[in-house]
Amino acid sequence: MASQLIPLVAAIIAIGVAAQILADRFEVPSIVFLIAAGIALGPEGMGVITPGSFDALPAIVGLSVGIIVFEGAFHLKIEKLRQATSESLRLVTLGAAIALVGTAVVVRFALGASWGIAVLIGALLVATGPTVITPVLKVVPVRDRVAAALETEGIVNDVTAAILAVVVFETIRLENPTPVESFQLFAQRLGGGVLVGVLVAVIVWYVLRYIDLSPGDAPRNARLVVLAGALVAYGAAESIASEAGVAAVATAGIILCNLEVPYEDQISAFKGDVTLIVLSFVFITLAALLRFQDLLALGPGGVVVVVAVVAVIRPLLVYLSTVGGQLTLNERLFVGFVGPRGIIPASVATLFAIELQASGQEGAATLLVGTVFLVILTTVVLQGGFARYIAERLDVIPMRVIVIGGGRVGREVANRLEDRGENVVIIDSDETAVEKARDAGFTVRIGDATNLETLRSAGAANASTIIAATGDDDANLLIGRLATTKFEPERVVCRANQPANVDAFDDLGVHVISSSHAVAQEIDNAIERPAMQRWEENIDRPGGGDVQEVTLTGQTYEDRPVRDVGPELPGQCLIGLVTSDGETFVPEADYVLERGDRVTIIGEHDAVREAMAVFRGQ
Repeated sequence: MASQLIPLVAAIIAIGVAAQILADRFEVPSIVFLIAAGIALGPEGMGVITPGSFDALPAIVGLSVGIIVFEGAFHLKIEKLRQATSESLRLVTLGAAIALVGTAVVVRFALGASWGIAVLIGALLVATGPTVITPVLKVVPVRDRVAAALETEGIVNDVTAAILAVVVFETIRLENPTPVESFQLFAQRLGGGVLVGVLVAVIVWYVLRYIDLSPGDAPRNARLVVLAGALVAYGAAESIASEAGVAAVATAGIILCNLEVPYEDQISAFKGDVTLIVLSFVFITLAALLRFQDLLALGPGGVVVVVAVVAVIRPLLVYLSTVGGQLTLNERLFVGFVGPRGIIPASVATLFAIELQASGQEGAATLLVGTVFLVILTTVVLQGGFARYIAERLDVIPMRVIVIGGGRVGREVANRLEDRGENVVIIDSDETAVEKARDAGFTVRIGDATNLETLRSAGAANASTIIAATGDDDANLLIGRLATTKFEPERVVCRANQPANVDAFDDLGVHVISSSHAVAQEIDNAIERPAMQRWEENIDRPGGGDVQEVTLTGQTYEDRPVRDVGPELPGQCLIGLVTSDGETFVPEADYVLERGDRVTIIGEHDAVREAMAVFRGQ
């Protein structure tokens, strides 16, 4: 048996790694390939994996769930939640409640399930989870506010849904439970798990902070201590009360995440790799055990559940959770479309089904697994596989502006660009500069921007503008060369710190800003054009003046003369210039604005921003 098991496990892990590579290659979430591989290896395919292949599958899945939940909880920083947008917070509260209740009601009446099983399925399907959201966001580079909403929802709901499902499952196993019994059950599972998680987190933190882990191998030993802590937390809690392990690892992960532990970045990267292997193994194995007859047994009711979850409940909860927020209508539609379910519902449902079968509730187990996997398959293939296509149709993938250099100049440029709605990413290799940029609220990537992979990982392939603003002309020259030869941004702007280097930048064909010339120009403006100079000082400041260019893409002002548009512009602003067919001019009153014209708007700051939104059709 062992001689057959070893190559099987090795093959599954290898296929899982291949799935990750294929996902990156074809820009499709890896879970699509994992499910396909599992079905191909299972009884519905080649029959390599069967229900009898792994006698210890419940234990393997349980520990795997512990590692995955711990990984998700380790990213749940309280500081990040405090900075989360109102949309993110409502998605994990109001949105989660709508998903739970809505799904439970549909399952109850469409499939005739008992209220207990219906609520259990509803609790499980609350979770979207980072294991399915993160791959989607890798291939769909949406604005940071959209990504933050989806990531926060995934991380929080993954943990809370797992804990909630455990409590619901233990409650329905009681015969006619009284409120007191339900509370005791809740306290025992959740409370016991929380206590174990706190204890393990404190011990791990103390070991990492105050015990010599061998200076030569301290980072490696720190990673192993954290991994061991997660496994011990899960195992210890499970020995106290069945299904308490999820609460324990979630608690331990959250506490360690919010305490100052050494080698945090290395620990996080290591846990990510371990979770990737565990996720691949478990998902392929569970998908291999899926029986099509369980899905077909759901009949039309299963289709009703899927349609309700995908086309009604998800869009409704997103709409109600994002009313009055920062997301545009198209961004709200995209978030309402993207809600794939993943490993937590699949693995936890499998664990529950095994226990239900052991207690003689075969029908309930089949209904639970069939419904959960049908929703997972549909959402992963439909929402995960078509996420990029939908994003492109809704035009929610913004062109990025990449600023290399997180010093004073880079941060000031980034601040001005973000203030006008650009999607800015700062790159710097200096940790102090990175920390200052992050403290200022910018999206930052640490790395050497003269390295092609660093630029690519920051989104240079989808950048409208790349700005080299470092204090090193050699670095700026190399960045400018990489940007113009390896990518296709609309603009490449480079800072020339030494006037003698301006010709070298001109030879690259980039837009060069000479620090000396810029200072001289400002001095000349202060002498010869003081009114304009004072105006420029207040640009991008609320209450001050502003000058902005915007491309006409909305319908409100399209095919209309300037004389009609002018009086409709909000507040104190006017059209100063128009660029059309490569020519820039002051438009006459009879000039008819056309889609694609680039319009320069001059006026009071807030009024200019309102006018820009109308020109864009927002």
